[in-house]
Amino acid sequence: MDHDVLAGNTVLITGGTGSFGQRFIATALAECRPKKIVVLSRDELKQFEMQQKFGSHNPVLRYFLGDVRDRERLYRALDGIDIVVHAAALKQVPMAEYNPFEVVKTNILGAQNIIDAAIDCGVEKVIALSTDKAANPINLYGATKLCSDKLFTAANAYVGKRQTRFSVVRYGNVVGSRGSVIPFFLEKCKEGKIPITDPRMTRFWITLDQGVRFVLDSLGRMNGGELYVPKIPSMNIMDLAKAVAPDCTHEIVGVRPGEKLHEMMISKDDARRTLEFDDHFVIQPVQDWWDEEKVPTAKGGKLCSEGFEYVSDVNDWWLSVQELAEIAAGVELGR
Repeated sequence: MDHDVLAGNTVLITGGTGSFGQRFIATALAECRPKKIVVLSRDELKQFEMQQKFGSHNPVLRYFLGDVRDRERLYRALDGIDIVVHAAALKQVPMAEYNPFEVVKTNILGAQNIIDAAIDCGVEKVIALSTDKAANPINLYGATKLCSDKLFTAANAYVGKRQTRFSVVRYGNVVGSRGSVIPFFLEKCKEGKIPITDPRMTRFWITLDQGVRFVLDSLGRMNGGELYVPKIPSMNIMDLAKAVAPDCTHEIVGVRPGEKLHEMMISKDDARRTLEFDDHFVIQPVQDWWDEEKVPTAKGGKLCSEGFEYVSDVNDWWLSVQELAEIAAGVELGR
């Protein structure tokens, strides 16, 4: 996919100091020729560290302290912006269960603020990052992201004659991101014992680079209203433990509150309106303004069969222990 979607445009990324944001910015600067990239986040230290990493006088980068909860600040931040990549979220499952109102404020009310400000400021494209936990959610984080997905999809009906279009990208666990399992296992290796929630546990797996490129591809494709899901491999937690810490013992600690044994990205109910392509799926919106026959992104897609679901334990693409070891080695080198 041609990533010229960013060329000559002014881009704002919320949560831009996070793992995804930093990789997105590095890729955009190296390959996509944006006019300007604005980093919106609430962490001044991380912004300072990014300035050191990317150059304090980089003519393309701008840093904007702010929070998606702050509606007025978003209106100032989105003035003159062409494209928004919405990556800001509170995403730690146990913390979300204990602090539900805070997660709602960021993940749901923050999404509404982005939508309103984007429409009123004349932003052309908004793409929001979702999660596999938003499909048939059992924890608060997943529930807030499902609500956010619905808000962004429905927002296309509110633009009227304005140009703003909204779409969503949903994918699985990101290898090596902050708080993810590989850095955790690498740290636990020092103790000689790896905690395992449940030996049957499986997860979808995507690298930061793959996630960034899928978002860029989806930005180039989007018409507005689509929820994009990439075709990605699964892994078993025991295979990962063998790959990361082959000499460590295992301690079964049980599934944490709000966790699933297996993750889902497309449910059987969603599959009824899901189109399959060579490397991705498109979940079509249920709203009556969507016309599959007239939307370019629907062309070439095949409607999923009745009863189809995209779940990590029934995936037909699995990472081997060797492949996981190579991935883990890359994460360790990058630490």
